[in-house]
Amino acid sequence: MPEKNNTLSIGGIDCVELIAQYGSPLFVYDASVIQQRFKELLSCIEYSRVRLLYACKANTNIAIMSMLKDCGAGLDAVSPGEIFLGLRAGYRPEDILFTGNNINEDDMLFALENGVELNIGSLNQLDMYGQIGPDTDITIRINPDIGAGYHSHCITGGPESKFGIYFDRVEEVREKASQYNLRIRGIHSHIGSGILDTETFLAAMKVIQDTARKFEGIEYIDFGGGIGIPYKPGEQRIPLDEFGRRAGTQFSEFADEYGNELTLVLEPGRYLVGESGYLLAKVTNRKQTPTHIFIGTDTGFNHCIRPMAYGATHQIVNASRMEGEQESVAVCGNLCESGDVFTRNKEGIQEQELTRVEHGDILALLNTGAYCFSMASNYNSRLLPAEVLIENGKSRLIRKRQEPEDLLRGQSLESVMG
Repeated sequence: MPEKNNTLSIGGIDCVELIAQYGSPLFVYDASVIQQRFKELLSCIEYSRVRLLYACKANTNIAIMSMLKDCGAGLDAVSPGEIFLGLRAGYRPEDILFTGNNINEDDMLFALENGVELNIGSLNQLDMYGQIGPDTDITIRINPDIGAGYHSHCITGGPESKFGIYFDRVEEVREKASQYNLRIRGIHSHIGSGILDTETFLAAMKVIQDTARKFEGIEYIDFGGGIGIPYKPGEQRIPLDEFGRRAGTQFSEFADEYGNELTLVLEPGRYLVGESGYLLAKVTNRKQTPTHIFIGTDTGFNHCIRPMAYGATHQIVNASRMEGEQESVAVCGNLCESGDVFTRNKEGIQEQELTRVEHGDILALLNTGAYCFSMASNYNSRLLPAEVLIENGKSRLIRKRQEPEDLLRGQSLESVMG
């Protein structure tokens, strides 16, 4: 891990300098990591027609979305808000796929009016869409009866999942598409998040390819995202060389058999941005109980909810003192909530080894580029941090820190003011 004078360095810039300039807590993203992850994933797949759609629910900062557009990404959007942000970031409507879930007519109309194709994952919603947008192109989301992920909340395939049309209902899909003259351009599936092995992904690919055989004239198969990153010490990355070679071979053989020059589409989110991110926070307290040394910080699960929600691991380092005497501590936040502890697993508190922590030190939660700020809230009426992007050795503010007045936005003060 890069150091500068025994302090953590991000993209060549000292964390102490970043906090001094932008304040604490602070989200920091290293642009070079995002660009490298995009390049390596796109180039690893041994097939001639590959497209990556950035699953922007991982991080919807418009600067990051725009940077990935410049890399060549399309956009996987799951709400009208993400479509709006994608268009503002410079994506063309035809480069956006809207994969809504339990959406209403207004959501559908918003996509239609903006020229964005819908990915439909329910027979009922296929009926609803057919009445609103007949004679248009669509994608169909299939539930392939296989799911995977690092937590049950992140599994999006199989009989326990709310996502997609079950793979055995294909004939009904074809009938409804014919009824409304809907042209099915693509078949989509996404089995879950945090997948680190090739076999699981290839098995899901095979099921969805078998389903795609039942449709004529499709142009692409979208296998979703779900490729994980190593959060825990010793956790291995997905072997990209093997994954790219085997996925490319499997899809190439299917495309030859199908008879069309199909495009292979993936929707990476976490894989592209997760490892780029750091949540920096100042130490505000140190206390000891019979079981733990608690290190308090000026952030909380309102800024990084994954440990509390999923028992997810985020490694933490003392950014002010990278080397020195080690101690085992429980790092916690500033919210009035017992679950506001970052060093935990699914069973409860799990201490981490840090260089001895003192009041005023800066801690860094690693791998916070995905599903951290995008899931952040104003719980306890705490303000959202600033976001900073580091590119070519320079930092720039890409989101201002909230101010107290922002907490009043949209509220009516008439009853208070009389």
